[in-house]
Amino acid sequence: MPRLLRSIYRIVLAVWASFLMVPMAVADNELPLRRVMLSTGGVGYFEHEAIVEGSGELFLVARLDQVDDILKSIVVYDDQGQVGFIDLPGREPLDQLFRDIPFASADMASPVRLMNALQGARVESLGQKKLMGRIIRVLPEVVQLENGGGALTRHRVSLMTDDGIQQFILEEAETVRFTDPKLQAQVDEALKAIAEHKTSQNRRLRIGLKGNGRRTVRVGYVVEIPLWKSSYRLTLPGDSESKKGHLQGWAVVENNSGHAWENVELTLVSGNPVTFRQALYTSYYVNRPEVPVEVLGRILPKTDQGSLENKDEQRSRDLRRRMDQIRSKSSGPAGSSMMKKPGEAEVMMAPESTFAGAPAFPPRSALLANVAESTEAAAQVLFRLPKPVSVGKGYSVNVPIVDRDVPIQRISIYQPATHARHPLASIELKNDGPSGLPPGILTIYERQKTNGQFFVGDAQLTTLPAGEERLVSFALDQKTLIDKTVDQKSLYISGSIRGGVYRRTLEHRLTTTYRLKSPLQENRMFIIEHPRRQGWELVAPSPEKAMLAMGNYRIKSEVAKAETKTLNVVMTKPVEETVGLSTLSLDRIGAFIRADRLSPELKNAFSKISQLSGNIEKIKSSISEQQKQRQDIAGEQKRIRDNLARVPQNSDLYVRYMKKLNSQEDIMDSLSESLKQVRAQLVKAKEALADFIASLDI
Repeated sequence: MPRLLRSIYRIVLAVWASFLMVPMAVADNELPLRRVMLSTGGVGYFEHEAIVEGSGELFLVARLDQVDDILKSIVVYDDQGQVGFIDLPGREPLDQLFRDIPFASADMASPVRLMNALQGARVESLGQKKLMGRIIRVLPEVVQLENGGGALTRHRVSLMTDDGIQQFILEEAETVRFTDPKLQAQVDEALKAIAEHKTSQNRRLRIGLKGNGRRTVRVGYVVEIPLWKSSYRLTLPGDSESKKGHLQGWAVVENNSGHAWENVELTLVSGNPVTFRQALYTSYYVNRPEVPVEVLGRILPKTDQGSLENKDEQRSRDLRRRMDQIRSKSSGPAGSSMMKKPGEAEVMMAPESTFAGAPAFPPRSALLANVAESTEAAAQVLFRLPKPVSVGKGYSVNVPIVDRDVPIQRISIYQPATHARHPLASIELKNDGPSGLPPGILTIYERQKTNGQFFVGDAQLTTLPAGEERLVSFALDQKTLIDKTVDQKSLYISGSIRGGVYRRTLEHRLTTTYRLKSPLQENRMFIIEHPRRQGWELVAPSPEKAMLAMGNYRIKSEVAKAETKTLNVVMTKPVEETVGLSTLSLDRIGAFIRADRLSPELKNAFSKISQLSGNIEKIKSSISEQQKQRQDIAGEQKRIRDNLARVPQNSDLYVRYMKKLNSQEDIMDSLSESLKQVRAQLVKAKEALADFIASLDI
């Protein structure tokens, strides 16, 4: 039985081999990669190069997620020829293939599924017996092995032959083939397509070239890549007064392009170009309205039951008929539909940033032989490695881009929001090189004669164009102290009265006093970051001595060792106030006279206004007193009237109440007359004040 199992196993393998063994595609004429240009904009330019003879084809393998970018940006340079075409398999090539053949891709999973899918196809089986017929069905059956050896599943194939239905065991057949050449070719084509597209994440572009003679052809494209990152190392000399430091810059490059880089020319671009993505490899279809098929309904005439002539009904029928004719002419044939043909959408694209090859830069002396040559472009900086590099697929590499001495100055920068008492130990770094430096982390070392080199801190370096300076802070300077006090005052500048309005101009003055203390053994250059304020102006120190940076003034002050220096920063803001004179209170008028440095004319005017306003207040006070007397008398009269209602009219108390009530009425009449006179005086006093205010023009 083991021999039988081995025979069956060999038969099964032979059957599978007859279905699945097809030649694999060989990547002949595949383009080698020669140049790579990586941008901090998140894209990379890849250029392949090959030498061709006459007309032919070149092949480029790309990841599926890169195909959109390649279709958008691919360019072919052939100075002595021309491009015939660029083609590649569709996004779903297998689905398209299986649409046109009588079986599905899932049916290729096993010979059993394939044969059941091709029910009715004519096959020929060779083995213990030769059979030829059409497939009816392939069914599994379980066979128990002898001596408890388990069970074996085999498949019985039923064929309709010329002699009737006959069967054979698929696993026992030596060969099973389709007799229809067209069907056999479809099976072979499907197997070939499956083999070519086993790696669904790759696509193979075919580039057809037309031309004569031997020449060099270059193919370039732009695809998405990880950002390359820059980092720096700045070594400071032990002498704190030294004006030079050594700067090294490195770039971390990742090769996630899907290709191994073998001796490629590598250029790094620092900039922020405009880039787009568009799904060019995805099929899109225009939505079209669906018009239903016009189907005429069945007509079943009614049986005639006879009729009587009616002239009115006849006229109505004629009128309806004419109206139907008019409607049919205006609306057109029944079921007609007028649709505007959709036009092609016009897509406006911004110009694509071009990664031109970096021009050769004159060689400079450098401590590293492989340091990149930098070139300043219009909106970006190019670093070109002088020697080809090799980076394996999925690997990273650290390459040098800067190695030179740079001008430096040690600075203690005071940022109150960072620390209230101590400044930050910082370096003012100047880029005196030919091109800008991209942003990155700056690791700072200090080299001393006795202790060697040691780490002092990290800093962040922003983009540093050529010829500019940057302050980089790396530690808290605890050797120095800074104390800060703030004083704010408002000073009167000028005033005027016109049209009944007092206009006064004030100057708010904000004075911040900084007391700077340097270490015992070291001189210090301080930079005070003083906040700028909207509408305020710096008057001390001179604005020409202050730098502007990130919403702050940067004010320098040098302090010798073991000294304390005071720095006053004065800011002013002019403010104009307008006050209506007719509504001023006596207290407010007095405050103006006391606080503002008024001219004699303004002081006399305010004194007169104060006098007239005082008269008005006295009259108002008199009116209030008399009104209170009237209210008190009215209350007393109410009490008397209530008592009169409860006592006898012939009693002495009644007579007493009446006399008192008469006396109070006389007083009420006198108060009423007095109030009329006082109110008239109030009107005259207000008119006098208004006339005086209106006459002022100072």
